[in-house]
Amino acid sequence: MEILTAAEAAEYGEFKRSRREAEIAVTLHKLIVDASRREADRYALKSACENARKYYAYGVLTSPVGVASAKRHLAGSETCVCCVVGGTGETLIPVKKMEAKKAVQAGAREIRLILCYSALRSGNTSYLRREVKKIKRAVRKLPVVVSLEDSTLGEEEVALGARAASEGGADAVCVRGEVQLVLRALRASSGKLRVDCSQVENSEQLRALLKSGASLAQTGVPERIAKEMHESAEEPFLRTPEPAPPVAETT
Repeated sequence: MEILTAAEAAEYGEFKRSRREAEIAVTLHKLIVDASRREADRYALKSACENARKYYAYGVLTSPVGVASAKRHLAGSETCVCCVVGGTGETLIPVKKMEAKKAVQAGAREIRLILCYSALRSGNTSYLRREVKKIKRAVRKLPVVVSLEDSTLGEEEVALGARAASEGGADAVCVRGEVQLVLRALRASSGKLRVDCSQVENSEQLRALLKSGASLAQTGVPERIAKEMHESAEEPFLRTPEPAPPVAETT
């Protein structure tokens, strides 16, 4: 077995670290920084945008009232403003359409649609398809992501929602950060939809979700995830072998 010298081992370790750093950058680009909670004031929104710029994240998720500010904070970056529309989900379709249009006018480049959960829970797929179609038509070519993140939704309802989203012309769905939900949404949409996930809390969960087929991951703690990933990249890849003990001379 060939044994690397100390210099070769160090060079190989540096190569591995560089490759890991590049992989980390690609992974962080798949994050959506969450600033959509009601508790997210203007300072929290600014911080979310700063983190998104720092890590070259895919997007920042905010409510309609935060779109204009997010656009201003993200000016000059490739990070897009994603906007949640639909309130609790029980808003009338014309109201959701108007909210989506206003969000786009303010600078949103992706719409996260809260479906009518009462229709979803009762299996009224015709209403869900119509809702998605109307919103998609209202924002034209911009991506529409159907939210299936509510904690009350089980796997069957997630699957039903994913099918309705696909049939209605949505571009993606977003499910809770659980591997089985990602897989279920992928199967239900026959792989036609991008499947995102939310509520991602650490790097281990993120890796598992991306490996299962999730395209993007929403998180409120991008700093924690980035720190964990970089710390992992610093772990030694290869230890320099211990020198062999001297062999006693024989006469």
